Amino acid sequence: MNATLQKFGILALVAALAGAGIYKCAQADAIDKAIPAASVDAPKDGAAASETAVLAGGCFWGLQGVFEHVRGVTKVVAGYSGGSRATAFYEMVGTETTGHAESVQIAFDPRIVSFGELLRVYFAVAHDPTELNRQGPDTGSSYRSEIFFASPLQEKIARAYVAQLTAARTYDAPIVTKIEKLSGFYPAEGYHQDFLIHNPTYPYIVYNDLPKIDALKRVLPAMYRDKPVMLASSGAQ
Repeated sequence: MNATLQKFGILALVAALAGAGIYKCAQADAIDKAIPAASVDAPKDGAAASETAVLAGGCFWGLQGVFEHVRGVTKVVAGYSGGSRATAFYEMVGTETTGHAESVQIAFDPRIVSFGELLRVYFAVAHDPTELNRQGPDTGSSYRSEIFFASPLQEKIARAYVAQLTAARTYDAPIVTKIEKLSGFYPAEGYHQDFLIHNPTYPYIVYNDLPKIDALKRVLPAMYRDKPVMLASSGAQ
């Protein structure tokens, strides 16, 4: 299906099903789960002033919206990772042939929030890590769960955390999150940036993404900030 039709065309269906009491956010369990902190993490003392993380887990509208509410995050960009620059365009990524995943690039202050803490948000409230090549109503490898590590330390923390959550049987199904080295991140088109903030009444946002932000506030209150850091306010273009 054409990517635009797949995402935008589903809005009317979602609204109709929700109104009839049939539709329920597919990530309801994932976004209401208190999970342990990462046992392997980077120390905050002596950390650099800035670091970036790239995560994929379903539609980047919701991921961006969630992490913009996390304390210590300074900028979140929606984009594409896993494929080449030549195919990093919404319509092409939606064909599920480019290797890209919709993802977010998170700039953060590791003296305030660590990489492991960002992963805690990612696994607890941002998406369901047990869904293979899908999230909620979106299907295809471009909606896969994946951590694109930018350093050996990020890889170590990510792999250790997945092993920790697996050993603890945190979820009822196996974690399917991929962990691969970041080869490139390409910002998405401008109309995708801060989409959740600009379109809070879109049925897709209301039923799929706003509950994640509510869950962040409820499940991890110490990490939540009420005022999101918007891409425009961060000084990025």
